[in-house]
Amino acid sequence: MLDFPPWKIWTIIGTIVLGFLFAAPNFVSERQAAAIPSFLPSKQLSLGLDLRGGSHLMLEADTNDVRKAKLESLEETVRSELRQVEGGAVAFTDMSTAGGNLSLIVTDPTRLDAAVEALRKVTRPLSGLSGARDVEVNVVDGNKIVMTETDAGVAQSIDNAMAQAVEVIRKRIDELGTREPTIVRQGSNRIVVQVPGLQDPSALKALLGKTAKLEFKLVDVTADPAEVAQGRAPPGSQILASLEGGPVVVKRRAIISGDQLVDSQVSSDQNGAPAVSFRFDSTGGRRFAQATQENVGKPFAIILDNKVISAPNINEPILGGSGIISGSYTTATANELAILLRSGKLPVELKVVEERTVGPDLGADSVRAGTIAAIVAVLAVSILMIATYGRFGVYAVIALVINVVLILGVMSVGGFTLTLPGIAGMVLTIGAAVDANVLINERIREEQRKGRGVIPSVEVGFRDATRTIWDANSLNIIVAIIMFAFGSGPVKGFAVVLSIGIATSVFTAVTVVRLMVSRWLAKGRPAALSI
Repeated sequence: MLDFPPWKIWTIIGTIVLGFLFAAPNFVSERQAAAIPSFLPSKQLSLGLDLRGGSHLMLEADTNDVRKAKLESLEETVRSELRQVEGGAVAFTDMSTAGGNLSLIVTDPTRLDAAVEALRKVTRPLSGLSGARDVEVNVVDGNKIVMTETDAGVAQSIDNAMAQAVEVIRKRIDELGTREPTIVRQGSNRIVVQVPGLQDPSALKALLGKTAKLEFKLVDVTADPAEVAQGRAPPGSQILASLEGGPVVVKRRAIISGDQLVDSQVSSDQNGAPAVSFRFDSTGGRRFAQATQENVGKPFAIILDNKVISAPNINEPILGGSGIISGSYTTATANELAILLRSGKLPVELKVVEERTVGPDLGADSVRAGTIAAIVAVLAVSILMIATYGRFGVYAVIALVINVVLILGVMSVGGFTLTLPGIAGMVLTIGAAVDANVLINERIREEQRKGRGVIPSVEVGFRDATRTIWDANSLNIIVAIIMFAFGSGPVKGFAVVLSIGIATSVFTAVTVVRLMVSRWLAKGRPAALSI
């Protein structure tokens, strides 16, 4: 137990040195950390919202939007499938989405079975539910087909939409250059967003509140201005508001959507004014080229969230799969639009239902209070250990300091965020860390009372206590993992620090202290122990 080969000694020393190197940037300012040479660790521990201050937003989705979007998508799919039915297109009339269902009437009763079979193929099976599908296809009144989304299908659509919304939000916040945002779902239709260090959430709210649904549609130049003034558009067209002033009549069917967009950047138009350049993928580029070739001389509308942001003429085919959106943009608004387009559209509109800002002063007070608590805990434990166990207490205190440094180092290099509950977990770890040394020291005392010599007492004490320490801390790790898996944000923060603290405390209390004791015994060869 007390024999340490050279490789093990250097491994332990190397681990401690690395821990101090990774923890060191946390003891200097951000400016000083930025000046650290690139070959040395310079990453500082990220502080959570409760410590650093920042913005907290709770976003809520209207689930009716998900149902509506599903019906719109289903309508386009049904039209496409019925045109491609084997044996020729199926003619139908009276397609409607009233009542939350999609219904249509097949004009030729002999093609009814073919239509039903084709439409059932577009429905999807639901994972985990044997035989269940997202949409039911039924025939009523002889030749009327009704497609109804099942409850399980609705639930899955909402779950998929919210999961996609979380990723879109994450991309948008990352584009802002903010650090360590927390983005988690809460319930079935809510998302909590916490951004440390952001004191003014107005820009964040504006960015997250936009759906960013980009569409390119042809302008309906045949529309009667008098009819449009009365709010009536020709069949197959719709009236949209324009940012340039006045309504614009566009075809309902989009020639291309933002789903094929792969990049967007701030650029300049031909007059040098801020604009946004965009680029489609290969499929989108081909569709865009075909649409512009077929409609040279006609205007087309660039639509964002059902508002026309630009309606230029197609002077010539656009074959490169890229273009520029120009308008009355500033550099800031052009950058915002570029971020929105790059991150993709939100599958559902989100509204801010809760907003909270934590000031940096409150966060600083929390850090100060947590630091004082940690220092007091270390001092109190150190005095008690030294007074009780003498030299062995000194070793325990040294191990305790190394333990705290290793926790900071692991959290820094791992990119973990320290929260107020995390500080509580660290203080708890400080108290729990000396438990292992107490067990070891008491076992050594017990062996001394039995009359064993110095070396046998220390060896048996470490060996027997180590088994107990491993058993107890294994259970603690399991509890911490369960807390992390099922807990919310503050509980997760506590569980992370607790897990790291358990691992480092076992290493320092058992391995590091044992190394120090073995070196002392090898050099000093004491005849008796004062413990």
